[in-house]
Amino acid sequence: MIETTLLFGGLLLGTFIIGVPVGYGIIFTATLLYYLYSSGGGDSAILLQRMFDGLNSFPLLAIPLFMLTGNLMNTGGITERIFRLASALVGHFRLGLAHVNVVTSMLFAGMSGSATVDAAAIGQVEMKAMLDEGYDRDYSAAVTAASSTIGPIIPPSVPLVIYGVVAEVSIGRLLFAGLVPGVIVGLTLMTLIAIQGRKWQYPRQKFKGMSNLWDAFKRGFFPALTPFILLGGILSGIFTPTEAAVIALLYAMILGMLVYREVTVLQFWDLVKKTFRPTVEIMIIIAGATAFAYMIVSVKIPQELAGFVTSLSLNKWIILVMINIALLIVGCFMETVAAITIAVPVLMPLVLQYGINPIHFGLIVVFNLVFGLLTPPVGLVLFVTSRIAEISVARLFRALLVFYIPLFICLLAVTYIEPISVWLPTILMGK
Repeated sequence: MIETTLLFGGLLLGTFIIGVPVGYGIIFTATLLYYLYSSGGGDSAILLQRMFDGLNSFPLLAIPLFMLTGNLMNTGGITERIFRLASALVGHFRLGLAHVNVVTSMLFAGMSGSATVDAAAIGQVEMKAMLDEGYDRDYSAAVTAASSTIGPIIPPSVPLVIYGVVAEVSIGRLLFAGLVPGVIVGLTLMTLIAIQGRKWQYPRQKFKGMSNLWDAFKRGFFPALTPFILLGGILSGIFTPTEAAVIALLYAMILGMLVYREVTVLQFWDLVKKTFRPTVEIMIIIAGATAFAYMIVSVKIPQELAGFVTSLSLNKWIILVMINIALLIVGCFMETVAAITIAVPVLMPLVLQYGINPIHFGLIVVFNLVFGLLTPPVGLVLFVTSRIAEISVARLFRALLVFYIPLFICLLAVTYIEPISVWLPTILMGK
């Protein structure tokens, strides 16, 4: 098993090192392994069929729709309304704009479902406001990057949708499962900021009165209503999670094009084209990862891994530690979508054997991979935010180090306190 695993991992890592795009690297590796391990050279049509099967999934339609919704919300002036609402709520706290940054990300996460979209969409607004108020550039960028990781946790979450497809578990339950952990992440980050606020003498905004709060609430009410419409519709059975993505897009179109009238038909078409490329990239990764996962299962790596770990007579808690370490390492070197589609088929037999709830495991996977978004060499949020802040990745990484503390505390809590993830979906949807 060790030799086979090293071969699989080494070939895949080799394609990344020489600069092959992730999706094509996975497809190349899966194809090469297929011919190596198939007697008589194999029939390539089988591998192509596996790739097609990986894409032939109705829930995957939610991914481009949620991404387009996030882009539309940003272009339609909705980002500014959300930011103003968050500013009216918490802007008068110590380090107020840092708190506003986190709250804005929590609200916007209910529309985009992606950390990268969050950082790119509202990062510029948040950074400009903080710099105009005299905040340190490195600190402003670090808060922006750290808060954007709430995006993949609070529903609608693109990584949780992908996990649901790969693990064949209820996407509706997964989305509800992410709500409480996402809020906990936001509150934990705000706790760190409050501690920092007691030590540093950054500007503190005055509370502008209830009239300003009411005006901001009216302006931001309809955008902030988006996640409640989606979750309420899913819970009531009016629409499925995939159909919820359609509802979210239609709602964003109504707000941006009819209510606020800040998006024209031509601009909307540009947003569709802007969403097309990352969607294709994700789908290529999913197709390749499905073929790669098929090869992993064919040579029985998951089964042998489960048998090997079981022979060590380790308890469930030690297993969770080992899984966390493995996922943290994978997240540092592999893009989130690829990591989910490759790692989950390998680990799922072990997870089921030790009685770990698949919904709970889904949140563990996403939390670990969130760290990968903030760490080199493949941290997309790290690169996006450093570009927006106009600082080097190394500077941003150093400024981010303190924010790993609350994120790591949340990871431990989600890993070892299962009710944090499963309590809400169990209450709302039953066992």
